[in-house]
Amino acid sequence: MKRNWLAYPYVIWALIFVLLPLFLVLVYSVIVTTDQGIQFTLNHFKRVFEPLYLTVLWRSIKLAFISTVICLILGYPVAMILANSGLSKRNFLVALFVIPMWMNFLARTYAWMTLLEKNGLINAILEFLNLPAINILYTDKAVVLGMVYNFLPFMVLPIYSVLSKTDKSLIEAAEDLGATPFITFIKVTFPLSLPGVLSGITMVFMPAVTTFVISRLLGGGQFTLIGNLIEKQFLTTGDWGFGSALSMVLMVIILLSMGIMSRYEKENEGGGLW
Repeated sequence: MKRNWLAYPYVIWALIFVLLPLFLVLVYSVIVTTDQGIQFTLNHFKRVFEPLYLTVLWRSIKLAFISTVICLILGYPVAMILANSGLSKRNFLVALFVIPMWMNFLARTYAWMTLLEKNGLINAILEFLNLPAINILYTDKAVVLGMVYNFLPFMVLPIYSVLSKTDKSLIEAAEDLGATPFITFIKVTFPLSLPGVLSGITMVFMPAVTTFVISRLLGGGQFTLIGNLIEKQFLTTGDWGFGSALSMVLMVIILLSMGIMSRYEKENEGGGLW
């Protein structure tokens, strides 16, 4: 108790840079300035649920969901390979995933624009191999590709962290009892790795559903996502009230998904799924 004062700087930081901005966003979402002064209103939230904006929100959730599923399908085998590798080789492979994350997010996305353009490197290689060119730049496929590339490490690392700490004797016991590798994976490995899987899903879905840089660059502005819509309200149209309402609704959706994931993780902790 005598050391509680050590937490005061963090509390002050959280109040100023977390709670106060959230409070301001909430205030802007429920007020409007008129000739009579500042008045309370829910019109901003009513606009959020208009068909046009619901379409944008649905598109954002759909692309984020697709990206999360692809990251899980690609990331889980990679995490298993990392966890089952030797210590020295494992550190090298983990570094290969971490080092690209040190590069600027915007630069990584611009690099994909160069690769995917009509006369880019990928089409040059396909032409050399006498294969048909691909034209996915400025489509939803390019947006999903950008999300998967940028957020895949957030899926791999949590799963790898859990798998690397799994008690290998449980897997050996299942094999001794006659379980095939597939049954061992379904009954032992995957249930034990669920905390990492759920953490990975959360860490990928949240930035994917809120991104605006990827959709603007790789989508060419043709696929407006909720992040682009919020950015436009604050930086272009100046409608801070509507932008704040969009932000609050999006935050509620994210918090609900995190709550569901957290509850599901507690219910199935330790392989309780089976």
